Amino acid sequence: MLSQSHIRNFSIIAHIDHGKTTLTDRLMLATDTITPREFHARLLDSNPIEQERGITIKLAPVTLNYTLDANNYTLNLIDTPGHVDFNYEVERSLAACEGAVLLVDATQGIQAQTLSNFYKAQHLGLKIIVALNKIDLPAADIDGTTLDIVESLGIPLEDIIQVSAKSGQNVDQLFQAIITKIPPPAGQYQAPTRALIFNSVFHPHKGAIAFVRVVDGSFSTSEPLVFMSNHSLLTPPEIGIFTPSMKPLDRLETGQVGYLASGLKDISGIKIGDTITTTPLDPKILTLPGYKEPQPMVYLDLFPMDGQEFALLTDAIQKLSLSDSSLEYTLTTSAALGKGYRVGFLGALHAEIVIERLNREFNLDLIPTAPTVVYHVTKTNGQEVVIKSPIELPDPSEIREIKEPMASVTIYTPPEYLGNIMQLSTDHRGELINQTYIGSRVKLDYIIPLAELIINFFDRLKSASSGYASLEYELFDYQPVDAVKLSILINHEVVEALSQIVVRPKAHNIGKSMVSKLGEAIPRQLFVIPIQAAIGGEIVARATIKAYRKDVTAKLYGGDISRRKKLLEKQKKGKAKRAQFAKVDIPQEAFLAVLKQ
Repeated sequence: MLSQSHIRNFSIIAHIDHGKTTLTDRLMLATDTITPREFHARLLDSNPIEQERGITIKLAPVTLNYTLDANNYTLNLIDTPGHVDFNYEVERSLAACEGAVLLVDATQGIQAQTLSNFYKAQHLGLKIIVALNKIDLPAADIDGTTLDIVESLGIPLEDIIQVSAKSGQNVDQLFQAIITKIPPPAGQYQAPTRALIFNSVFHPHKGAIAFVRVVDGSFSTSEPLVFMSNHSLLTPPEIGIFTPSMKPLDRLETGQVGYLASGLKDISGIKIGDTITTTPLDPKILTLPGYKEPQPMVYLDLFPMDGQEFALLTDAIQKLSLSDSSLEYTLTTSAALGKGYRVGFLGALHAEIVIERLNREFNLDLIPTAPTVVYHVTKTNGQEVVIKSPIELPDPSEIREIKEPMASVTIYTPPEYLGNIMQLSTDHRGELINQTYIGSRVKLDYIIPLAELIINFFDRLKSASSGYASLEYELFDYQPVDAVKLSILINHEVVEALSQIVVRPKAHNIGKSMVSKLGEAIPRQLFVIPIQAAIGGEIVARATIKAYRKDVTAKLYGGDISRRKKLLEKQKKGKAKRAQFAKVDIPQEAFLAVLKQ
């Protein structure tokens, strides 16, 4: 039996690129959890995309053993993502901890996600220790950043540890602070068993695997467990801890963080935020405060480039959802692209990562439609409907009001880029709420439509600030908007896969850009191809692809001009007939060209 007083559960949280995963690697090396021979950078980032991009997508737990004053301590660490799209991973990891190490880059100072994560941990009542990272770099502003932390976050000076995750400087001081300042778990070993599921993944041999934090009691592989959300019974074939690979144990006890292999081939049987117990239907056992399921922010449709690969796409999305419980998908069809799936994502980066995984792991070439957000539409008969795709938007005559999601946005920037960022935010229909100077940076609070954020806003922000600005956002509210459906007609036929919901003042420019790009991407035919952008019955932009022309008069030599006119008139009628009945095959390049606008 483990001594609860010698267990510490904590997460590492920070803004993206502030060194969370590097610090995690350093802590594993310092505790001999891994040997130098086994070590490689970003060890807990198991996905190749995480390794290549240098970002963490999924939370990753690991159990460390550390000795202080002749006492052995078990430290359960959870490494978390830093990008705003994966905030739900941070929230889940914090729910399983008593403390958090807030990492701040000494060369960049407090950033948007720094504040967001700090408030999340503070709201949950966690003990927060600030680690000032990268102190060994010449550009580090240790004194200035420390002052900002004390003034902005209210962290006592003694709770700020100066470290270098890369060199290992002062890592022992961080271990001591974790053990002395973060409280041990407060569960009761003799109480009925309660464990919180805070994550789940799929293993090809062990089935669905639940990541659990044991709050009270204990459990083993020899006794059946009850999932309190649906009262289902399960006897786990394997339980254990992460070291960082899965290490089987006979029993998990109060305060421990580990895993439970279910053997289930469907991960939906394991609900994140659920409570596990060993006593079925006992009303005295209270369900643990659960984690709310993430709500998709961005929707787009995915179609296989080859219609014959739809079955492969179905299998791929089902398998991917086993390891990414935040994916939401439903079947959809398109007259131009055939069968596909409408998929809900947590943000634009999440969508990009999923599409890349489908390409790499399942060898699928996909056509994505333009990303869209969820709109709330009130019809003239009073009915309210939720719109996740332009195809679902009712006829304009049936619409009384459209509401779009608004985001509360926090931007941190050096003062010299303030003008560029304010202009960028204004161009994206942003409303400035507050402007505050914090140390050497400016904090801007905006309300910006979510639809404006999901398409290239982050990239344009980085360009406008030379990479120095940071962004954090969360859903704020729904507000009325003058939005319309912009339809694309190719040879007088609507291509729903290219339709978008846009604000009316921008509809003309967006339509003009789309038809121009399609005009360059669609190959010429033997007949004229008109490309039009329309709002209802009004054409707002048009481009024309000229027809190839066969020289039907080449065989003529001399003679009356009426023979020439007769052949040209016959050719003209043939082209008109062909244009009336011909179908234009739209190449995949045309869809991709529109999406990159």
